[in-house]
Amino acid sequence: MRRPLLVANWKMHKSVAEAEDFAAALLPLLPPAGAELAIAPPFTALAALGRALRGSPVLLAAQNANPAESGAFTGEVAPAMLAELGCRYVIAGHSERRGLYGESDDFVAAKVCALLAAGLRPIVCVGESLEVRRAGGGAAEVVCRQLQNSLAGVPAGLAAELAVAYEPIWAIGTGETATPQAAQQMHAALREKLRGLFGAAAEAIRIQYGGSVKPGNAAALLAQPDIDGALVGGASLNPESFAALAAESGGAS
Repeated sequence: MRRPLLVANWKMHKSVAEAEDFAAALLPLLPPAGAELAIAPPFTALAALGRALRGSPVLLAAQNANPAESGAFTGEVAPAMLAELGCRYVIAGHSERRGLYGESDDFVAAKVCALLAAGLRPIVCVGESLEVRRAGGGAAEVVCRQLQNSLAGVPAGLAAELAVAYEPIWAIGTGETATPQAAQQMHAALREKLRGLFGAAAEAIRIQYGGSVKPGNAAALLAQPDIDGALVGGASLNPESFAALAAESGGAS
């Protein structure tokens, strides 16, 4: 049985002081063992939040990385730099990175391979637009092709280190959420694609749902057989809300 993975993606929110305050408020609220928890703050808060979470059940994650080891890449951060700060997970190919900054599947694939080489666990994001969704019938094909392209070059022996986040773009920050049944249908298609790519290792890869996840809908989503956690945006910015999500996801450990 796959252990649920609940990851807070703070995006461009919270100062260093606010991140420290969040950790101090969150940790006493966490329920007993269950889901694996991680927080991805802005780069500026990684070191401070890592110190605040040390010894707790909550892991440190990063929102992005560049596939290069070093070089003339102004504003970028290398995987090894994130590993040095204690990051365990790194989000790769979020729809905002793809849409706002033009990240292609090929670039995401290079990033995923670089993260694995640095001993980090990528959370590979895929999802369809509202236009694709409304077109009907082809959404799963589009998303599965995006997944395959974004995992090009990943060795089968490292596949179990991956996590995948299905984030329907039409549901991110809109308050709209795929029904548990519709989300499960897409997750099942992604699982089948992973089986085709990696064989039995696909059964160990966790597929998260991301798209307006909040207390009240998380439990129904995670009750589906192929939904193994959540990548959470707005609802992760409040410690009480994130703790409630952890409880609905099976606790923390």
